[in-house]
Amino acid sequence: MAGPSVADRPGDQWDRRVASGLAFLRRRLSGQYEVDEFGFDPELTGAVFHPLLRLLYRDWFRTEVTGLEHVPTDGAGLVVGNHSGTVALDALILSAALHDQHPARRYLRLLGADLVFRMPVVSELARKTGGTVACNPDAERLLGNGEVVGVFPEGFKGIGKLYSDRYKLQRFGRGGFVSAALRTGTPIVPVAIVGGEEIYPMLADIKPLARLLKLPYFPVTPTFPWLGPLGMVPLPSKWLIEFCPPIPTAHLTDSADDPLVVFNLADQVRETIQQTLHQLLERRPDPFGP
Repeated sequence: MAGPSVADRPGDQWDRRVASGLAFLRRRLSGQYEVDEFGFDPELTGAVFHPLLRLLYRDWFRTEVTGLEHVPTDGAGLVVGNHSGTVALDALILSAALHDQHPARRYLRLLGADLVFRMPVVSELARKTGGTVACNPDAERLLGNGEVVGVFPEGFKGIGKLYSDRYKLQRFGRGGFVSAALRTGTPIVPVAIVGGEEIYPMLADIKPLARLLKLPYFPVTPTFPWLGPLGMVPLPSKWLIEFCPPIPTAHLTDSADDPLVVFNLADQVRETIQQTLHQLLERRPDPFGP
């Protein structure tokens, strides 16, 4: 007859953590880990990057996520969100929260601007965490492989807007994300993110300095550049993220090159996100509340 189970002692837990950490280092040093054709390293993402982001989205931003049932459990999905915050933390927070809280623990493969992949270190980190350049060929390859892909069609217009324009969606460009979804028959999942606008409220944009540094904008916030590096600490705003019902595209695969269909679908996605933002803001009257 089996005896009573013995609870783990604190030392046992630490022993397992140390052993796990040493095994992780051994695999990294010996090259015994896998990356895909885009450079995505799921082990490094799960073991290093997501734990850091988890501290932000759970404890600092107190993020509440709803509508995860609208993200496919398997197969491709195109998640389209609003962009804000001066620094694109919203994309990273969305990625970590989706992986942590989705029943299938799906990774969000983010599409980023060319500038991201021209920056040393940042480019490598973006690739390691599953990102790639926001172009239709890469997007279609990822969707064709059954991945969940994340795109922010506002681009720098979204994250670089003034605080006075907070939660007002900017132009969505030419709808390239719609064409990628149509060609692959992938459902589009709009997502609205409230909270990013308050982390670095942009009061002004010093355009001459931005041109000198070859940046899309040079922000002035209540803390930056006045406090130097401390100005990069995000303010602890309350975040709400809501995934909206998916918009099917499988019946429109023959219309991927029809400008009218692409425009109307992009406008539908944009309007869905904008209306959801209004609803979330009503639920969160205090930007820095509990």
